[in-house]
Amino acid sequence: MNSDEPRAQIEKLRATIAHHDELYYRKAQPEITDVEYDRLKQSLATLESEFPEFASAGGESPTARVGDDRTEGFATYRHRERMMSLDNTYSETELREFYGRLAKLLGREELAFVVEPKIDGLAVSVTYEHGVFVRAVTRGNGVEGDDITVNALTIKSLPRTLRRGDDLFSEAPALIEIRGEIFMTTAEFQRINKLREEAAEPLYANPRNLAAGTVKQLDSREVAQRKLEIVLYGLGACEPASALPATQSGWHEQVRAWGLPTVEKYWLAKSPDEIWAAVQELDKVRGQFAYATDGAVVKLDSIPLQREAGATSKAPRWAMSYKFAPERAETRLNAITIQVGRTGVLTPVAELDPVRLAGSTVSRATLHNRDEIARKDIRLGDFVYVEKAGEIIPAVVEVNVKRRSPECAPYVFPEKCPVCGTPVVQLEGEVALRCPNYDCPVQVRRRVRHFASKACVDIEGLGEAMVDTLVEKGWARSVADIYRLRKDDLMTLGKSVEKSTDNLLAAIEASKHAELWRFIHGLGIMHVGAAASKDLAQKFRSLDALAEAKHEDFIAGKKTVIEGIGETMAQAIIEHFNDPRNRALVGELQSLGVRPAPPPERAAATSALFAGKTFVLTGTLPTMTREQATEKIEAAGGKVSGSVSKKTSYVLAGAEAGSKLAKAQSLGVPVIDEAEFSRMLAG
Repeated sequence: MNSDEPRAQIEKLRATIAHHDELYYRKAQPEITDVEYDRLKQSLATLESEFPEFASAGGESPTARVGDDRTEGFATYRHRERMMSLDNTYSETELREFYGRLAKLLGREELAFVVEPKIDGLAVSVTYEHGVFVRAVTRGNGVEGDDITVNALTIKSLPRTLRRGDDLFSEAPALIEIRGEIFMTTAEFQRINKLREEAAEPLYANPRNLAAGTVKQLDSREVAQRKLEIVLYGLGACEPASALPATQSGWHEQVRAWGLPTVEKYWLAKSPDEIWAAVQELDKVRGQFAYATDGAVVKLDSIPLQREAGATSKAPRWAMSYKFAPERAETRLNAITIQVGRTGVLTPVAELDPVRLAGSTVSRATLHNRDEIARKDIRLGDFVYVEKAGEIIPAVVEVNVKRRSPECAPYVFPEKCPVCGTPVVQLEGEVALRCPNYDCPVQVRRRVRHFASKACVDIEGLGEAMVDTLVEKGWARSVADIYRLRKDDLMTLGKSVEKSTDNLLAAIEASKHAELWRFIHGLGIMHVGAAASKDLAQKFRSLDALAEAKHEDFIAGKKTVIEGIGETMAQAIIEHFNDPRNRALVGELQSLGVRPAPPPERAAATSALFAGKTFVLTGTLPTMTREQATEKIEAAGGKVSGSVSKKTSYVLAGAEAGSKLAKAQSLGVPVIDEAEFSRMLAG
């Protein structure tokens, strides 16, 4: 081998791994499966061990560090105790060797272990002080992570205070970090994807990625609309350390006694055979768990022995993750079709001979993008392996090159949109290719479907089939054309359609006065969801005003003007309306009689009693609604916020007050009831 070849291979593998780390940890949009990623890491580790003279060049190797999930927009917080990742294996032999290696290190013939489910979610550390929840932080780089406390407070299963009792430790420690995973149930994932399908938006690939992406949303209200869950099982810092059980199994019981959501089941094992039997049993029952599991975690049961065993720079020596082999099936790739999305992105889809996989018949699978087809050298006619591996949407992960025939032809990605024939483009910083034709029929159909969907202006009767018909006939070239539809034209679509036509036209007419936020959401502005649309409606009051917005309307100095709308979203809004077609659409809608209903005006202050004061409302008040309380606060010159912070003046709490009350107590914010509030108003 040429002396430069191993260096070049090491550098190429490092760059490839860094690319996939960015997609997985920071963007929650991985292009490859865990198995493929682990193979890359193993290949790099092998090369680095064979050629140590090159292993130290170019900085720290990806094999020696924890992945970094920190992203812009979040404050970071330093863990009291490092939050490490785990060494992993797919091999029974290596799992058995792990036992022997640890027994030798500790000088013991027999050791006790705990076998736990390996949860496929986003790693998180939650902190309780004197039994009260105060903080949630992602793993980050292991030393510090993103402070996601506000988003974690939307998780209903996360207790705000630890339950106390006499069965274990009656008093909670002064401070404790408890580690676990934030995840999304399959049912919630499917609910969200169904809504996206109705709105003609791209589907999310799997619950793990959606949960990770949701946690990193800047708007906690958007997060609350997606029902995240949490499971806690690990231990970080504890003060005093004497407040801890002596074993990992005892720790699980303590977590459960505190009322925290934890793993449904774990196994005790005292030999390699018992460990392997527990792993196999877990594989049989894991489908019953609320969370997705992709393996087993084997941990030394004794916490003192864990500390004695210590850790490497990346992972503890006393634990190992065994990953289950993903479910895969082999089948023939007959063709590759291209789907064009609402924003013009071209997505290749594999058309397969039907094959059974994970309990269902699969005939189509995603190929991600052009680069992935080239990297895997996928050719038409190949026999390919398809996996789910926790994925809801199947993916082609590998080619069986041994079965490749000479007739298998390399796939040539189209240079033109397969729908309208427009040359495709690749935007700077993007992997995807796009059709730039705003009038591409597929893009038009998806934009109109999104606009008319329940999540937007909600036009009953304007479903997928009707929208497709309108676009095919040329009656709907943009969302504005919805308001140009005529009864005479619609009556030609079939027999006995007069009633349905009248109903559709009535629904279209009623939608002209839908709430402003629904129109904003319906415009399909990049990164702007329903919650952000409501904030924009409150701020700008009309489509015209939003279309004319400048950067300083969103960002003043380094501070956001509208809570939850940061630099990325602000830039997307400005760029959207800088496009003359999008700007003209606003005028068209107005000329067609569209008059969105702005949110109710906030009452003008009639006194300065609460000037400079910020209130947060939580729970049910005895005699007044939240809206009535808000009106009274604003009339007295105060402000009402949706989240508690150190700047909050008072939390007005009623019955069944939740996370906001706990947050106020942890920050020392004054909490008042309705009686006290009334006394304050009376002066």
